[in-house]
Amino acid sequence: MKNDSILPKTIDEYIAGLSADIGEKLEALRSTIRKAAPGAEEKISYAIPTFYMKGNLVHFAAFKNHIGFYPGASGVEAFREELSRYKTSKGAVQFPADKPLPLSLVSKIVKYRVQQNLEDANTKASGKMAKSK
Repeated sequence: MKNDSILPKTIDEYIAGLSADIGEKLEALRSTIRKAAPGAEEKISYAIPTFYMKGNLVHFAAFKNHIGFYPGASGVEAFREELSRYKTSKGAVQFPADKPLPLSLVSKIVKYRVQQNLEDANTKASGKMAKSK
């Protein structure tokens, strides 16, 4: 991302500040996430593109040599074997910027995270209902 002092307010602004080739990759990533989580809200959180559905779903960001994808610790752990060819940490994956993105894998991870967030929201809602009785 360009090192401007003005932080982007939308994902469109974030992507507009990138080189054309990285911008195209992020648009493909964004489109894949939208299809896997059609009800998710797009926003900027932690100064990076975020998809939100009953809580943070996934984040992504562009760096000099990689594209960061942040499905949280559970998303990385659930797909550990499929992600083994990429550099990972507790809740992040680094996709090399000079290689094609594994969009089908991203889609599977996002769908997994949607299911998790919806289940967590239902659990919280039923806990609140039980407390109010």
